[in-house]
Amino acid sequence: MASIIAATVRAPVAAPVAAQRRAQRAQATAAPAGRLAQKQATFGQAVAARVQSVKGAGSRVVATMAKKSVGDLSKADLEGKVVFVRADLNVPLDGDLNISDDTRIRAAVPTLKYLVDNGAKVLLASHLGRPKKGPEDKFRLNPVVPRLSELLGQAVEKAEDCIGEAVTSKLATMKNGSVLLLENVRFYPEEEKNDPEFAKKLAAPADIYVNDAFGTAHRAHASTEGVTKYVNTSVAGFCMQKELDYLDGAVANPKRPFVAIVGGSKVSSKIGVIESLLSSCDKIILGGGMIFTFYKARGMAVGSSLVEEDKLELAKELEIKAKAKGVEIVLPTDVIVADKFAPDANTQVVDVNAIPDGWMGLDIGPKSIDLLKDTLKGAKTVIWNGPMGVFEFEAFSKGTFAIANELAGMDDCITIIGGGDSVAAVEKAGVAEKMSHISTGGGASLELLEGKVLPGVAALDESEVLVSAGAN
Repeated sequence: MASIIAATVRAPVAAPVAAQRRAQRAQATAAPAGRLAQKQATFGQAVAARVQSVKGAGSRVVATMAKKSVGDLSKADLEGKVVFVRADLNVPLDGDLNISDDTRIRAAVPTLKYLVDNGAKVLLASHLGRPKKGPEDKFRLNPVVPRLSELLGQAVEKAEDCIGEAVTSKLATMKNGSVLLLENVRFYPEEEKNDPEFAKKLAAPADIYVNDAFGTAHRAHASTEGVTKYVNTSVAGFCMQKELDYLDGAVANPKRPFVAIVGGSKVSSKIGVIESLLSSCDKIILGGGMIFTFYKARGMAVGSSLVEEDKLELAKELEIKAKAKGVEIVLPTDVIVADKFAPDANTQVVDVNAIPDGWMGLDIGPKSIDLLKDTLKGAKTVIWNGPMGVFEFEAFSKGTFAIANELAGMDDCITIIGGGDSVAAVEKAGVAEKMSHISTGGGASLELLEGKVLPGVAALDESEVLVSAGAN
């Protein structure tokens, strides 16, 4: 998987950077307790071991280009400076515009606290929803202000725009260590077009740029990529750096055995992830609707289950590639089928080679749950992306929640939840706090796992680090 942390040399030689930044994040947030702390320490050792992969005769020094972090900036760098922070505050709202899940706001707090504590004047930008025709009241960032103020322990003001006089007039009265929330950047179509003039207006008041919005890092927008061209210093925030440390770091050189769990409805949406993981995993567990494409590719009858007919050959190819690489692909052996796609459907448990005509598979069965638990035994690194079934319906949630609970009990294992529905599943199962890392990005997580370059990361400043690799 191509590294997006290293610019010219692969990430293994940058291990001390990852360790240093985890220490910086620890100063910005309360230290995790007990088992989770042990997991993170274990991960730190695994990442540090990457330095040992540098080969050659005798001692040498290797230079690598790693992205700068906000933790690399001192009080002297930050005090009195205007820092433009791009966060991902795109939180879900209910019908009354109340926040129903504040995870993304909480994820931004460590970076904001670090900047506030070091005397910066913070201009905080984000998008919310998908406005299509300019400003819309339902997409204003007003609901974020009370919760953000509560989490930061200080009042947060809000500007009615993200550029121009609405920002500069409030900036003129800002004190060191204060935060001004800007209005939704996507109220301007120029944002998603990465318009240079709009990016220049966003950057105009700022001395420093911090990108802490991993969830949008796969998009080259004005506030995620364009703005970096108009400030002298552009760095990653703590949330962004943590995502890179885990998703790229753990997968690039995992502590083994390394098991990936890939679910979801369609093979087409996970092709890149599966192909990439074939280069690093020991085992890949497949679940969700995509398994029926694999079954049909093997010549099995799947009833009315979801099948991507144009991906049958691809499924065959993936199994052939896995065998050639010595990677075990584990497919469920029984499934829960339904007579219709509905929460009140009639159901039955059948072996995968006995799916009745007219019935569709919507979850994995009890024998499959036992098989997957056995597959996970002894794993030291697990990454999970995609549910085992239609977990939104209680009747078809057992497989997904069984995996969530199994991972929660794996004390001596790095457990990484790679965004999307898997995050919703561990939250709903009540075990989110027991995971080593939960990604805040959906599409960004997938693209990073596929080895793609994320524009919002590539645009950040590089930090040359000298690593002494001892005698070989």
